Order: sequence, then C-alpha cells, then structure tokens
Amino acid sequence: MPEDLKYVAVVESALRPHAGSKKGAIGFWQFTIDTGRKYGLVINARIDERRNVVASTQAAIRYFKDLHDRFGSWTLAAAAFNMGEEGLMAEILEQGTRDYYQLYLPLETQRFLFRIISTKLIFSQPEKYGFKPSEKDYYSQLSFDEVKVVCFHETPIRIIAQAAQTYFKVIKDLNPEIRGHYLAPGSHIVLIPKGASAGFQGRYKKYVEKFLAARKEQVYIVREGDNLSSIAEQFAVPLPALIIWNKLDLKRPIHPGDKLVIYSKSPGSIETDTEEENGGASPDPHGEP
Repeated sequence: MPEDLKYVAVVESALRPHAGSKKGAIGFWQFTIDTGRKYGLVINARIDERRNVVASTQAAIRYFKDLHDRFGSWTLAAAAFNMGEEGLMAEILEQGTRDYYQLYLPLETQRFLFRIISTKLIFSQPEKYGFKPSEKDYYSQLSFDEVKVVCFHETPIRIIAQAAQTYFKVIKDLNPEIRGHYLAPGSHIVLIPKGASAGFQGRYKKYVEKFLAARKEQVYIVREGDNLSSIAEQFAVPLPALIIWNKLDLKRPIHPGDKLVIYSKSPGSIETDTEEENGGASPDPHGEP
C-alpha cells in the first residue's frame, strides 16, 4: 500500500481513538458502523474496534484496496474514503470526468487531498514550516504485553488492572476499543503494561475469586417503593456507582424483586492490593517493574 495513506488517519482523527463525527464515524480512520462491520470490525455495546489502531488500520487497508480496484487511482480512492463511494461515483457519472482535480465535490472532499498533502509536507520537514520539535515533544512509543483473559462472568476492568499491577485508566488507554467498565463473558486479548504479564494469570485468578465472593455476599432485593436514589442513600454509596456496578439503564425502571449488587465500600482498592504485594511500595502508574 502507498505509505502516504497513513496521513489519511492523521487528517481524519488526529490519531485520537475516540474522535467522532456528527455522522457517527468513530476512531482513527473514522469508520461508520456499517462500513466498519463490512470490513471486519467488531462494533457492539461492549467492543468498538474502530478505536483499536491495529484492527481499524487493517480494515482501512482492505477498504482502500477495494476503492482502488473500483476507481483506478489512489486519489479517487482517498476521495471516496472521505465522501463515500456511491456519492463519488454519482458525481463522476454526472460530471463526466474521473479527474479528481476537475470534479466539483463537497467542499470537505475538495480540501481533503490537499490536507493530506499538507500534513505529509509538515511531518516530513517540520523545521521548514516553523516547527522545531525536541525529543520531549514526542509521544513515547507504545510498550505493552499482550495477555489472554478468560471471563466466565462479566468481569470488571479494574480486576484486569489489579492483576496487571496498574490502574483502570492505563488498561482503558491501552485498549480503547473496550467500552464501559466490564468485559463480557468470553475470551479476550488485552494489552497491559510492559513486563506486567509475569505472574498476571495467577493474580487475575485471585482477584476474580475475591470479586465473585464479595458479589455473592452483597446482593439487595428491590422492595416496593424503592428507587435507585433511595437505595444509594440507604447504603451510602454514590448513585453513579450503583448504576455502574449493575450496568443499569436509567430509561428502564427497577421493579420489586430485582437483584442489585451493592458494595458498602469501594469493591477493591488497587493501591491497597498492589501495596500488599510490593511490600508497601506504591505501584508505578505505568506498570513498569
């Protein structure tokens, strides 16, 4: 594939995994749901691989290959990537030309190629355009271990963080495709900080057992007249925490007989757990050994 296609992702999202558009495009390459799924991305309530740089880039490559086969040039392929292939084909047929530079297209698409070119020029010779980045201005290269996580039940991401001796935020940042606070039952490949895979599976098993034991002990049966606010107040827990623990939808009311998991205090402090294992030392926020 032409190396210059990598600048498309810079223009589309500024390489931000959570970038979104009014049209519902998400992620590094700004895939819509339909196009993302068409090219093999998992997109559901739990996982959105448009936010995964590897999976979305592989999908983008497949999409660009199809666009090039259809339109015969990388310039038109890039234009179709931006405005949609059917829309571009309609304009080609109506205007009677396949020359991108002679086509009257939506203004965003007219600018699109020139934004890609401009990005390439600036990235290739930043000093020429007034940018003088030093080493401290660059992001450090991603460094991580890959582990297989098997979930027999819905599993809080904080347990993955505990097992990796790091923080919830670090796991979410390394795995932006994971939506919400829980992993669904099944097998998952998860990125964790470099070096944290040593002993991970043993720690993970211990924390899962601890979580399940606590979960069994702290179930509340909803009674007549209860509401989420009154239950949260009764147990002195934040209402948003009650919603997260039980994955509640505020549009769906609770009913007498419903079961709610309620933790009377924080359901596991990573500082406490990791300090015990490290002899009282605070964990490194990046999980470095």
